[in-house]
Amino acid sequence: MRLHRLAITAFGPFGGTQHIDFDELSAAGLFLLHGPTGAGKTSVLDAVCFALYNGVPGSRQGSGLSLRSDHADPGTPTEVVLEFSVAGRRLEVTRRPEQLRPKKRGTGFTREKPFSALRERPADGGPWQPLSRSHQEIGEEVTQLLGMSREQFCQVVLLPQGDFARFLRAEDAARGKLLGKLFDTGRFAAVEDRLAELRRAADAQVRTGDERLLALAHRMRQAAADPSLPEAGVPAPATVAVPAAGTGGATPAG
Repeated sequence: MRLHRLAITAFGPFGGTQHIDFDELSAAGLFLLHGPTGAGKTSVLDAVCFALYNGVPGSRQGSGLSLRSDHADPGTPTEVVLEFSVAGRRLEVTRRPEQLRPKKRGTGFTREKPFSALRERPADGGPWQPLSRSHQEIGEEVTQLLGMSREQFCQVVLLPQGDFARFLRAEDAARGKLLGKLFDTGRFAAVEDRLAELRRAADAQVRTGDERLLALAHRMRQAAADPSLPEAGVPAPATVAVPAAGTGGATPAG
């Protein structure tokens, strides 16, 4: 996934609208997000996560009202717009949390429902095409495209304020599963499963052969101890009548 542009309005410490052009920032291949405590570094990451998953990292997860900036004008709606590319597609997602806005008539406030919208720009550079306004559909689409849930995305991609150390201390199985999804190791797991299946089949054939050899050895020992016993699997010699030469009679031949 590659981020292109982010617009943050009345979100976290940002009372107005802030635009971030990630294409310009990453033109040199690497950029640093820095600033004093309270400057809004974590809020930028929260805005990316909110745009993608309609939620922020777990430790800061709360109602939509908690995401709204205390410095914003009452008439300015809280909104995050993120433009990004993933799997060869150019997408734009817009999110507005649940929030209070001034009533259009009279005084006081009314509760605004959360809003989500997903658009896609065709490969030929044509105008944006609307895809969905369903929170659930957009969430499923983003999760499928990125291959990670919100919790996994926060663990692997967004690791501010010491969370990276917590990820390193996670259980091996959980970390392995997460990294396997991130780097798409499913094909290697399928090869491993196939090789394990072939190994089990070969082991079964070896065990069957060993059992047959042991059975034959046991029967050979029995035959050596008691010569009167017929050899297992070997038919007794047949008696054939052969005519005697010049007599027309027959003498037994064994």
